[in-house]
Amino acid sequence: MTSPISPAFIATDTDLIKGMEGVLAIFIGDEGSMDATAKRVNRLSRGSVARLIEGEGFAKLDAGKAMKLAYPVNLEAEAVIVVKLPKRPSVSEARAAGSTIAKMAGGKALNVLCGNLRRAEEVALGLALRSYAFNDHFTKEEDAPGAVSFMVNKPEEMTAAYADQAAIADGVFFTRDLTNEPANVLTTTEFAKRLVELEALGLKVKVMEEKELAKLGMGSLLCVGQGSDSPSKVVVMEWMGDKKGEKPFAFVGKGVVFDTGGISLKPAGGMEDMTMDMGGAGVVAGVMKTLASRKAKANVVGLVGLVENMPSGNAVRPGDVVTSMKGDTIEVINTDAEGRLVLADVLWYAQETYEPVGMINLATLTGAIIIGLGHENAGVFSNSDDLANSFLKAANKEEEGAWRMPMGKKYDEQLKSRVADMKNVGGRPAGSITAAQFLQRFVKPETPWCHLDIAGVASVKSETEFAPKGATGWGVRALNRLIADNYEG
Repeated sequence: MTSPISPAFIATDTDLIKGMEGVLAIFIGDEGSMDATAKRVNRLSRGSVARLIEGEGFAKLDAGKAMKLAYPVNLEAEAVIVVKLPKRPSVSEARAAGSTIAKMAGGKALNVLCGNLRRAEEVALGLALRSYAFNDHFTKEEDAPGAVSFMVNKPEEMTAAYADQAAIADGVFFTRDLTNEPANVLTTTEFAKRLVELEALGLKVKVMEEKELAKLGMGSLLCVGQGSDSPSKVVVMEWMGDKKGEKPFAFVGKGVVFDTGGISLKPAGGMEDMTMDMGGAGVVAGVMKTLASRKAKANVVGLVGLVENMPSGNAVRPGDVVTSMKGDTIEVINTDAEGRLVLADVLWYAQETYEPVGMINLATLTGAIIIGLGHENAGVFSNSDDLANSFLKAANKEEEGAWRMPMGKKYDEQLKSRVADMKNVGGRPAGSITAAQFLQRFVKPETPWCHLDIAGVASVKSETEFAPKGATGWGVRALNRLIADNYEG
């Protein structure tokens, strides 16, 4: 498992700079202004910093971007990263600066000279997030990343300020690790085991096995995994950090550890990417880890349905009719539209058990959302303007792309079945919307609810600002922010 960097915050002492090895990072403020640490580096490097920032290239840089002095004279450091950042940077600019430093440092020992820089803890978070690498399955031993220190004027205050940021990084890394794992490693059993280990942080974790799920009537969820040798499970994580008895907020995640499509088999090309089809459950797990790590003063439950969708002699077939926990019957038209079958039962269980004050489900649910929104935004569907707006505000603050999509009764006509209460698909037109309409049938009218279709953002084939290729951890920051801003006591 990957752990985020743990930066050391040390007191500003310009006399130490000359002997620092590895890579240094300094910050240049408005109109080329330097603080004491940058001035010290400039003097030691015989004016190299001043000459660099006077050049046309540095002037054209956006805030949070940088240039590198590869051969700084009169310094033990092998390079100096010169970062352009206003004296009063926004959160976005500070995190971008951290990401830039991480990429340019390349894992070498790093000393970030912040002095009295505002939002240094956000720089540290950006650096931590972009330092992620998933290398668990390489046989060649990788060089351990170098130590990271931040030289700041008030180290005790900065250490305290970074504590919540460290919890966010922990949650994001947990989500990325889960999403990146191959399916032969992250089986339903192994996934559940890793969630049970979160009890060390104070979460209460319950694993429900197939026998209990059948007793509850979860025929919709169970039909998805009946063709696999891996047992289907539902895992419930409780964090009760607010007043006892207060109703919680609920997160629900789709956890299909591998999706072949079942009898409605997917094409071979690209099927290897379906290890990420548990991305919704991965985000729920990461959010719950973050909330527990920072001891959030809120009551929150995270529920994930863990299944594997495989073709076999026992697999659910197109045309089969199954009965959900709610009691509604579903004609399975396409076994590759399995995520909604999993979520239907877990959503109903969450409401019956906890009567949540609000509920958000996450799922890599449809390819249609990628056609509509690409890899920049998750699709947001909701029965509540208040909850949708609160989430979109949180996502905007954290710069995690999200866009609200329409819903409406007219779309329900596409789900009509000849032999059951509904079909599990509504055809190609508005495919992501009809999926949301299906899920809404398992949401009680009094429950504020959002469905987040994260198929386009959970795992991507090119690096993003805060992540390398692969799993992004999208959603952990936004959902943590949603709870912090709206549900903490």
